[in-house]
Amino acid sequence: MFARSAVRALAQPSARLFSSTASRNFKVAVLGAGGGIGQPLSLLLKSDHLVTGLSLYDIRGAPGVAADVSHVDTASEVNGYAADQLDEALQGANVVVIPAGVPRKPGMTRDDLFNTNASIVRDLASSIARVSPDAHILVISNPVNSTVPIVAKTLEKAGTFNPKHLFGVTTLDVVRARRFLAETVGAHPSETPVTVVGGHSGPTIVPLISQSPRGNEVKGEKYHALVHRIQFGGDEVVKAKDGAGSATLSMAYAGAKFTNSLLRGLSGEKGVVTPTYVRSPLFEDQGVDFFSSNVELGRDGVEKIHPLGPLSPEEQKLLEACLPELKKNIEKGKNFVQ
Repeated sequence: MFARSAVRALAQPSARLFSSTASRNFKVAVLGAGGGIGQPLSLLLKSDHLVTGLSLYDIRGAPGVAADVSHVDTASEVNGYAADQLDEALQGANVVVIPAGVPRKPGMTRDDLFNTNASIVRDLASSIARVSPDAHILVISNPVNSTVPIVAKTLEKAGTFNPKHLFGVTTLDVVRARRFLAETVGAHPSETPVTVVGGHSGPTIVPLISQSPRGNEVKGEKYHALVHRIQFGGDEVVKAKDGAGSATLSMAYAGAKFTNSLLRGLSGEKGVVTPTYVRSPLFEDQGVDFFSSNVELGRDGVEKIHPLGPLSPEEQKLLEACLPELKKNIEKGKNFVQ
């Protein structure tokens, strides 16, 4: 049974999952709203008071999801769109979140998803370029290291690419790093922020544990086990679900969390900084023109890309392993469009 205080909190109209103060109206479109990530993501976005309009699209199931979440007692308007209504779903969208695609199954890497998801993301990006070219695009569909360059190249071909408006959502790596470090040192996650840089798969995920206030408490074998768990946390979920899916709920939470950060920046809040995978100059000289690092979000999306800061010797090794792998992933995405 809920404690009475919890019931009261849920009953209050002001209760929200993500704190915010709206100064603009934001319409958010979710492409892939009927899937394992899309459904909980839609619910969480309905709970975000910065979202005033929610447009849910999928090849099947989105109108039903829209009808369901529309009953949640927040002020945003919700509309669902079927397979042949993509243009209508995108009309007037300020932010487009893309969780569409097939989920990962046991034994699959993110790269195994490429052939199917690459085509889906490319086609959705073409529609966005045509219908809502100024929208901010948040890519969740894996493999993010490759799908974000696919979107960029597709938008470039259409003449609408704005690097300030395109984001790969790597927030799940950040969420996992914070949670796993907290478990390791016996702290509350609020005490263990971790910046995670690089990409969004296996060895391209580089957690900067040394920069966390509690990070210096983890050394030796514990450190290596922690890094491995952050890099391959998705495998843990795929295995535990035993063929029934991948990290859908935690990914939906991470996607909603990043969307809220972006909306806060777009609405004028200062100092909104979070890691995200964007067009970046940090390692462009090494052929890596997309990279996740701390990004300050503002009224036009990407406002400032922060440098990595001091790295420990272990983190420098992780970065050296990340860059060539990330370069291959980026080239794979670009080549798909070309």
